[in-house]
Amino acid sequence: MTKKNLSVQNIVATTSLNVKVPLTKLARSQPNTEYNPETFPGLVLRIEEPKSAVLVFSSGNLVCTGTKNRKQVREVIDQVIKQLKKVDVKVKEKPIIKVQNIVASGKIDMTINLNLLALELENVEYEPEQFPGLVYKLEEPSATFLLFTNGKLVCTGTKNRKQLKEVMEQLKKNVKEAVKRIG
Repeated sequence: MTKKNLSVQNIVATTSLNVKVPLTKLARSQPNTEYNPETFPGLVLRIEEPKSAVLVFSSGNLVCTGTKNRKQVREVIDQVIKQLKKVDVKVKEKPIIKVQNIVASGKIDMTINLNLLALELENVEYEPEQFPGLVYKLEEPSATFLLFTNGKLVCTGTKNRKQLKEVMEQLKKNVKEAVKRIG
């Protein structure tokens, strides 16, 4: 699997700032926020560059989505900290960022008969009347794939590029073995 066949679309990362955040005050002072505590306990803070959204909780916990690499995650968290300074929230230590999930899209260089593949692979959901993709859950290493007839795919569930590479290699191996069994 080459890098050009796979590209990260979204990284979900979490961190804790270890300080309390006054969400109402933040929402009133920053135009790039959405806060409706009656329906959700967190505040959504939108960052323009790199384009992303951060869930900010009063506990100081953050969930960052929309970035495509760890460097962008760090940039976004730093921007959030700058915005918090404007409402007198002082973050004293550099937050430790933990990647929770990577979503990547790509392709394997083969046309896939999803009906036959659904019969040959385990941990598969395929309802072509409902959705044109096959859902394949890989257990070890753990990941979930959406596979399409044209070889295009979406992968979710990995936490770093090494895992992403491993699951892609395992997917390709499993699909090739299944195709051989089909004949």
